[in-house]
Amino acid sequence: MQPANPETRTTQEFEKVLSSSSTEVASFDRHEKSALERFQHFLHSSPAAVALIVLVLSIAVFGLILGGKFFSAFTLTLILQQVAIVGIVGAAQTLVILTKGIDLSVGAIMVLSSVVMGQFAFRYGLPPELAVICGLGVGAFCGFINGVLVARMKLPPFIVTLGMWQIVLATNFLYSANETIRSQDIDANAPILKFFGENIRMGGAVLTYGVIAMVLLVALLWYVLNHTAWGRHVYAVGDDPDAAELAGVNVKRMLISVYTLSGLICALAGWALIGRIGSVSPTAGQFANIESITAVVIGGISLFGGRGSILGMIFGALIVGVFQLGLRLIGTDPQWTYLLIGVLIIAAVAIDQWIRKVAG
Repeated sequence: MQPANPETRTTQEFEKVLSSSSTEVASFDRHEKSALERFQHFLHSSPAAVALIVLVLSIAVFGLILGGKFFSAFTLTLILQQVAIVGIVGAAQTLVILTKGIDLSVGAIMVLSSVVMGQFAFRYGLPPELAVICGLGVGAFCGFINGVLVARMKLPPFIVTLGMWQIVLATNFLYSANETIRSQDIDANAPILKFFGENIRMGGAVLTYGVIAMVLLVALLWYVLNHTAWGRHVYAVGDDPDAAELAGVNVKRMLISVYTLSGLICALAGWALIGRIGSVSPTAGQFANIESITAVVIGGISLFGGRGSILGMIFGALIVGVFQLGLRLIGTDPQWTYLLIGVLIIAAVAIDQWIRKVAG
């Protein structure tokens, strides 16, 4: 009788061990999420949801308190008119904050652009259409300088735009000699400067071209940010610039393009500002930078970059507008408005920090 083949014996021993081993397959521990955790994940995937919920609740509360006085078509469209400028400037601020930056010069760029439009048309006698183009160019150039300093010189956005804010503000007053171009003069010689002040009436509702421009601008930017390569690159740069660079994104070029576009949008806001106030004033829009940051933060756009929706910014601006008009109609002290807005800002940042834990 021949001895068993060593290879056959080894195979038999292996099969014997295998048959006695556990037959259970690997499984993952599926932790059932609580309702609060599911809500947290929902907010992480829909960052504008918090602002929308607050907006609906604030409209409902003021509607219950004021009744038809608040829910009239005129009142609701008046809120849109009040936030039109903040909404346009907020769109510029949103682009910068999505890249993990901040722009403190948006308000100053807006006012300087409007002053350039007025001065070029009245002081130098340029055709009003060309003066508008020059104003838009000035805004884009200021944004380009911000972008170069941030992207090429690697300077902190806060410091760069803080310095640009002071430079542009001083330039604005020096260039304009602190003179206001009156509404009557604009109507007589350059009515196109007040183009965004024109309105469309539909029953009791009054929609200005400035409101329509804000809505169209936000819709366009929403599409660009969500459905184009450039928009995805904006989020990528804000989320992790090093990873974006390794993935082939030209981070420096992206930052310069974002700041330049931001400056151009601020110039558009400057043009709309002339239509809103009816004149060219170097002292207008002094708080536009703070108001735009407020709208962005309340709208759920993360100050840490890479997360948020531009729709949230509009919701945030509308929340501020609803509180301002609602409390004014009630007859409360205006300081209550600032107090509540301050509470909303702190709450929005706290909620953002809580939502970000989902990614951890």
